[in-house]
Amino acid sequence: MLTIAALRAHLLAARLAGTVATSREESLRSYRLFAARDPRVLIGLDPEGAWSQRELLELMADRCGVSADSRRTSGQDVIDPQRTVAALDAFAERLADVAQRGAPVLLGTGHPHRLLGFYAALADALSAAGCAVLTPAQGRCVDITTRFGLRTYNLDYVRGVALVRAPGVERPGCEPGAHTHSPLPVRTALAAAAEAGGPLPELVIGDHGWVCGAGQLGFEVIGPADTDDPAPFVGQAEGSVSVVVPLDDGVRSDYYLPLTRYVLNRACLSQ
Repeated sequence: MLTIAALRAHLLAARLAGTVATSREESLRSYRLFAARDPRVLIGLDPEGAWSQRELLELMADRCGVSADSRRTSGQDVIDPQRTVAALDAFAERLADVAQRGAPVLLGTGHPHRLLGFYAALADALSAAGCAVLTPAQGRCVDITTRFGLRTYNLDYVRGVALVRAPGVERPGCEPGAHTHSPLPVRTALAAAAEAGGPLPELVIGDHGWVCGAGQLGFEVIGPADTDDPAPFVGQAEGSVSVVVPLDDGVRSDYYLPLTRYVLNRACLSQ
């Protein structure tokens, strides 16, 4: 079993926490855009509060450990590894609860190149525990606005994890998928599940638009988020998101494997 001390050491060594690659400029820009209600950073969330830039900075300092000093405007951002560990424990508790009930789950990612393996291992463990890992709307087209204009993607599933890929990509069901923060894929999946008469997920696990889009619709959601992604943390503060794990979401995919082992062990789902 990975000890808390070993996990903390790994978080720091892999720069999942501690000083991370996300720049202070990126984070502050996201807080400004969120305060202005820019949909690119709301990613499916409709906040109840006004959330000024100052309030967002204070929230992120509390939930992630970034500096609360608004005069600090450059350099690399920081995530407190103790906050990451505590959030992973809460994440594991939600996994244990849904596994004990054998409840249906939905997993999806907008970072397939980095986080697919993390989610796929969770899907495997939950399936082995008797949970139905849902795959609604497979192959359905999703039109997503990008910086290059409107692009059409196909919703696909790899090892039970939803992602989107550009049409015409060879070897459907395999990597890679496209990077997106859009909430439209999860809305498409949930709408298809409802149209088919269910089942609907009792827990959605994912990142970015998957967390915020499903949470806004009233589903229980958990997932990771970086310092430049305030929306999931706002959702958690307002009650639409259950657990957000603060960590860098852009490191090498194998660096997330110890986190997988840790949460599965804590949830008594180790295989």
